Amino acid sequence: MEESGGRGASLRLEVLLRHLSPSRAAGATLAPSPTSAQLAKEKYPTQFCYTLDNNLLSPEQRHFYEENGYLVIRNLVSSEDIECFRNEFMKICKNEVKVPGLVIMRDISIAKSEFVADQKAVTKIQDFMGDEELFRYCTLPQILKYVECIVGPNIMAMHTMLINKPPDPGKKSSRHPLHQDLHFFPFRPADRIVCAWTAMERIDRRNGCLVVLPGSHKGPLKQHDYPEWEGGVNKMYHGVRDYDKSTPRVHLVMEKGDTVFFHPLLIHGSGMNRTEGFRKAISCHYASSDCHYIDVKGTSQEKLEEEVVAIAKKKYGVDSPIKLKDAWMIRSRLAKGKRINL
Repeated sequence: MEESGGRGASLRLEVLLRHLSPSRAAGATLAPSPTSAQLAKEKYPTQFCYTLDNNLLSPEQRHFYEENGYLVIRNLVSSEDIECFRNEFMKICKNEVKVPGLVIMRDISIAKSEFVADQKAVTKIQDFMGDEELFRYCTLPQILKYVECIVGPNIMAMHTMLINKPPDPGKKSSRHPLHQDLHFFPFRPADRIVCAWTAMERIDRRNGCLVVLPGSHKGPLKQHDYPEWEGGVNKMYHGVRDYDKSTPRVHLVMEKGDTVFFHPLLIHGSGMNRTEGFRKAISCHYASSDCHYIDVKGTSQEKLEEEVVAIAKKKYGVDSPIKLKDAWMIRSRLAKGKRINL
């Protein structure tokens, strides 16, 4: 009885499948669902360089990242998580939380702090790998699933930031010059590196949204230096020296929780904050743990290495010879998968 019922169910399924797909012959096996690579190649006959085969990105999303070097995903991080990150940042600014290895940056020309009186404004905190609440951002599943489409399953969190762009004091020091993030990184290949950058509130041109040069990720790493700006520029705010100024710029207007993923060679920056409030965003640069460190001596990054070494010697009293890669080896942390090279 059970055997007969099983044959009947099988026959009914076969009839149903033939109705759904008339060309399907009796007894044929089900074909696997096509991946995003297969679908994209049918519509966009291109060689994929900047994304890996995956079942998450739509063909349109994958093609957009390939051509432009960035992709915005709306409402990816919840308001609840963002408020947790905001509260942790406030505790750090108030010295209620001490984080090992954390770098706190202040604006060169702003004396008014957001949380603590008589203290220069905190404009950015970097390397928060040692803060479990903030590092939770780097391990959010909804973030990592997009990162994996670009770097693969073994994911290192290499550089973390919470940016607190202050109201501009009139000297335009709240600007961030156009730059390529790869300028700061002594690891390769570039195509297996990506940044996730999440707006912690509405960000537009009034409070200094990101501006990107679409397609610039296809070019080489360019020479960087401090821009010659009236009013000065913040430490380590290097800008790209040579780029096509006729390239159209896109200003990324983002709502709270929106996240942009972008390539480390994409030329980008941000404008002044013309509002009265501080503008916040949280970000992490990820790399495949299969990436490898390089020696930057003799490259456009050699000058950066000299500056980083000088800062390390002054701040930590380091006398032994160090290289740029040494600074990155101690600040990275595994986000998912296995730690291989980095």
